[in-house]
Amino acid sequence: MKLNEISDLVQNALEDMKAVDIVSVDVTGKSSMTDKLYIATGNSTRHVKSIAENVVIEAKKANLDVIGTEGKGSSEWVLVDLNDVIVHVMLENTRDFYQLEKLWSADDANDKSVEQAVADKNA
Repeated sequence: MKLNEISDLVQNALEDMKAVDIVSVDVTGKSSMTDKLYIATGNSTRHVKSIAENVVIEAKKANLDVIGTEGKGSSEWVLVDLNDVIVHVMLENTRDFYQLEKLWSADDANDKSVEQAVADKNA
């Protein structure tokens, strides 16, 4: 299955379970482990777990390999690894704390704000 087909499947699985604030981040060239991240929020630990389980169910229906899942115990942050796409489903406060979108969307080291921060630190 192609990346865009997997992305559509994940997007639909997240929307079907009423995930909130769904964001996709292209990490091609930034990560050797995956090409795209999905980050979504659930309203409760039960909701987070249900959203992640739906992603797994839909992936298996499409004969995708589910490499693994992590975090189903506490369900504050559940990760679903589909190899080319990794899905993060989080509670709102967990998502706010880790800010994965900001981390993975940051420009490379040529970003002037990074250069300025280093120059300011060394001054």
